[in-house]
Amino acid sequence: MKKIFLLMMLCVGVFGVEVTWNKSYDEALAKAKKESKPLMVLITSEQCRWCRKLESTTLQDEEIIARINTKFQAVNVTKDKSTYPKSLTAKMVPMSYFIDPSNGKVLYSIPGYWGSEDYNSILDDALRKYKK
Repeated sequence: MKKIFLLMMLCVGVFGVEVTWNKSYDEALAKAKKESKPLMVLITSEQCRWCRKLESTTLQDEEIIARINTKFQAVNVTKDKSTYPKSLTAKMVPMSYFIDPSNGKVLYSIPGYWGSEDYNSILDDALRKYKK
């Protein structure tokens, strides 16, 4: 019985991890300012297959999740439906923006779907630009 419980807890720990998304752009920005972390804004749309692929593959990778949750404040907004600054245009989706919360300046932005290895590199680039 003890082994079954431990196995269940391990499964919950492995499969229960996900990106901690803020509920709104304003909430994410406020937390990013308070914690001195860059703001990550992911713009998606409801009918975008590449958005679903990014969400179901790359953003399910444990390393990506851990890095986003510890190094950024993140928000996922829906193009043309959510409230976020109009300066964050997304001619194509998904679109990832990384913003300095102290001044609202876009540090880095990149469109499209990226696999885990490439997205890790994107996160590295955003963090390097934030620390400068």
